[in-house]
Amino acid sequence: MTDKPPIKVVFSPETIQRRVRELAEQISADFAGQEPIMLGVLKGCFIFLSDLVRQVDFPLEVDFVRLASYGSSDTSSGRVQMVKAPELPIKGRPVVVVEDIIDTGVTLKWLVEYLQSMGPSSVHLCVLVDKAERREVEVEVDYVGFKVPGGFLVGYGLDFDEQYRFLPGIYELTHQGAGK
Repeated sequence: MTDKPPIKVVFSPETIQRRVRELAEQISADFAGQEPIMLGVLKGCFIFLSDLVRQVDFPLEVDFVRLASYGSSDTSSGRVQMVKAPELPIKGRPVVVVEDIIDTGVTLKWLVEYLQSMGPSSVHLCVLVDKAERREVEVEVDYVGFKVPGGFLVGYGLDFDEQYRFLPGIYELTHQGAGK
């Protein structure tokens, strides 16, 4: 990759790890005595989910879904496609959906409705980054790492056209045209 656009730090690795610990403590308290399924939304959640599940203090199972709504663009198409469905049976189980970022809410609203049709005992949302000012549909998020007003974010699993996921912190791309 040549001519990488400039980036600026939004959240340091230390700030992220501190917040992940706080979220894990809250989720652990809320799900004490239960065995939820932590359902990661690929690809962006994989680092966040990995750090989160290592810090909760209850038995759980991990599964993944993969949805498509962005492609190579920096704005959502508004259409959600299930690329990989959950493999674990979720009927009667609590499910905690773990997602890297919520902005318009279209994708997560679609996923919650899809999961509810499978009969879980409950569905909860845990997102690392909430960009509520971009919300187009109402979605209740139970656990929020950070609220961010704007900018196109990368790092800690967040990408732009499959790049930047490896960065240890969260950064804003400062080139024009990045709007996620």
